[in-house]
Amino acid sequence: MIRDITLGQYYQGESVIHKLDPRTKIIATICYIVALFVVDSFIGFGIATAALIIVIAMSRVPVSFILRGLKPIFLILLFTFVLNLFVYDGHVLFRIGFLKITDEGVYKATFMAARLILLIIGSSMLTLTTKPISLTDGIESLLSPFRRFGLPAHELAMMMTIALRFIPTLIDETDKIMKAQQARGADFESGNIFNRAKSLLPILIPLFISAFRIAQDMAMAMEARCYRGGEGRTRMHKMEYEKRDYIAAVIVVLFFAIIIFERIYI
Repeated sequence: MIRDITLGQYYQGESVIHKLDPRTKIIATICYIVALFVVDSFIGFGIATAALIIVIAMSRVPVSFILRGLKPIFLILLFTFVLNLFVYDGHVLFRIGFLKITDEGVYKATFMAARLILLIIGSSMLTLTTKPISLTDGIESLLSPFRRFGLPAHELAMMMTIALRFIPTLIDETDKIMKAQQARGADFESGNIFNRAKSLLPILIPLFISAFRIAQDMAMAMEARCYRGGEGRTRMHKMEYEKRDYIAAVIVVLFFAIIIFERIYI
């Protein structure tokens, strides 16, 4: 389960999606997330799903690798689905004591589950097709206009990217600690939910120590390379929009326009 988390991982590739400017992909991801919250019907979700399938096909990232990222949040999806089943009034389909399942509840539960799944897969495509350093440069470039208001664009972009970059690292570290504890006889599967939560303590304490050690090593490495923040910093590769980025921007605008049209007129 731990190794199924794909958030923050980069999948090496040479597809047209990988080659897009990181700023284009960041803006497109934001527009896609907003579109998912604008959608109010399954027709809109069908449009959003079709767009996501096209992006996945163009990125050449294996579908199995992408879907693997849904496994760790399966319980959250299941909880959201079950919760929505019982909180909406409507035509009663099934009753268990004081609990009732209605047609409106089934509709809303499926609707919310679909939104969460598309939201997670759509967001993960950004990190799967963008290198961490490119993601940092893209975020910094988009935040740079706010520097006049005192916003430390470079530092914020660096912190956000480091947080994403070290998710896979901490996942690997957690997996190693769990295997080491299991070799010593630890049991993380049996017992009720409280016993399972208690059994996590031997994992969390070493994990926190390891995380602080990794952070300290990274800070020392950055200081050894004379890192002093974004002031006066230059780049070896300058980001420039190309023809494919403008085409992608037009496609994103058309997608968003279709979603708005569907919301208003269909």
